[in-house]
Amino acid sequence: MTELIRPERLKRGDTVGIIAPSSPPKTEQLTRSLAFLESLGLNWKIGKSVGKKERYLAGTDQERLDDLHAMFRDPDVKGIICARGGYGSARYLEKIDYQMIRENPKILWGYSDITALHQAIHMYSDLVTFHGPMLESDVVKDDFDPLSAKLFAQLFQPLELHYDESVSPLTTYSGGSARGQLIGGNLSLIASSIGTKFAPSFDGKLLLIEDTDEEPYRTDSMLTQLRQSGVLERVAGIVIGDFKYPKNHKGDFFYEEVFEDFFKELGKPVVSGFRIGHCQPHFAVPLGVEAYLDAEAKTLTILPGVQ
Repeated sequence: MTELIRPERLKRGDTVGIIAPSSPPKTEQLTRSLAFLESLGLNWKIGKSVGKKERYLAGTDQERLDDLHAMFRDPDVKGIICARGGYGSARYLEKIDYQMIRENPKILWGYSDITALHQAIHMYSDLVTFHGPMLESDVVKDDFDPLSAKLFAQLFQPLELHYDESVSPLTTYSGGSARGQLIGGNLSLIASSIGTKFAPSFDGKLLLIEDTDEEPYRTDSMLTQLRQSGVLERVAGIVIGDFKYPKNHKGDFFYEEVFEDFFKELGKPVVSGFRIGHCQPHFAVPLGVEAYLDAEAKTLTILPGVQ
């Protein structure tokens, strides 16, 4: 197994790069979000494709890839924060220079569609990345929670994270405890990676799943894919983050029923209710580091993501 790379921590006065690897952010909202970075003592540099629009994408695949590469190569940029998710980061995974990223490790922060980048970069660059709220889609919103903001502190010093029911109520679907690398993110992106060379090794890992705007039958379909491809059998445990119903959800069927079907007899720890995903607060976590899930105590402990 290759040695895991933790990126260097940020310090006040550092510059972070802002990219839109997927869909285009709204310019006004992104501009307003920059004050948050300044409140952390950070300077910022915006990628060239961020203001572009190519159908539902923030520029062409090549333009977005060039931004990603440029930010990793730039010695003045100490971390990379995604403006938003949406769709499109998986479209250029085969063109990413993973060796260059490995040689220029730095913080990459985002979630949702950014899951495709998290998985591929973890797999081919061995770099710890961060699943956390983004600028245009989260930070600028009126309901951006103080806890969401507080968790950016993990980028400035090595912090061991502890999650228990003081953060949110948790539900155990299958008991026990397990230790392993925390991987995953958005369930739709994880499921769509199965069968490609960008699906990670799931053996002995703690799998984080979250999603938004999916009806329970769609979640059922994606979990069926994970089960039939052997993923659920191979993981050490499952951390269920936030699942948000579509606005027109009629309330006939619920996620809890789906989770009960898939996990109650899985024989490994499965806990739901973590405020990780399309929610506030959004409890940001590093991906690729070792974590410990105790389904009896309903706790999740995660080792630091930076050095």
